[in-house]
Amino acid sequence: MASCARCFRRMYRDQFAYQPVTLAPPVQLDNATMGQGVVLVKNGRRICGTGAARANCPVSQDKAYWEVKLQSCGSWGIGLGTVRCDLESPNNLGSDAESWALRDDAAIYHGNQPVAKLPDPVQEGDVIGLTYDHVTLEVFLNGKPMHTPVTGIRGTVFPTFYVDDGAILDCAFAAFAFGPPAGFRELIKEKQLL
Repeated sequence: MASCARCFRRMYRDQFAYQPVTLAPPVQLDNATMGQGVVLVKNGRRICGTGAARANCPVSQDKAYWEVKLQSCGSWGIGLGTVRCDLESPNNLGSDAESWALRDDAAIYHGNQPVAKLPDPVQEGDVIGLTYDHVTLEVFLNGKPMHTPVTGIRGTVFPTFYVDDGAILDCAFAAFAFGPPAGFRELIKEKQLL
């Protein structure tokens, strides 16, 4: 049997040349578009400083999930923003028509108005999961659904995060603490969809 394998390998070795596989860069926070006062560490997974940053790719697939661990309290916001969302001003996410954000007061804002309120407060060490299906943004707290859907979100949006007053957020776009609900999966880049 071993001699057959060697013979086969000699006959066809040129047809099976080594071709390296190029992996797409991972989804992470985008240091090219972040606010000037933002500091990204841990390979683009931790945000601190003052301002906002967004993921390096928009939500392209039908049902996406990502998580954020609140490492240190302060002023923070997590959610979705368009490419026109202001990333310079702290506390700006959710204050205009370009973003939807869960803030540190446990309310979800859009147009500077609270559109939903979590039944439980978010505390240091908590993991916040978010799902988005191109219409509805849902929030999970430590794996438990909060039943506070925000609907009517349309267009190209990015997972977006802001910090101020000492807040530190760890963002997870894969290898989750609690994992996505049924039908949802990690955020993937558009080129990986093909």
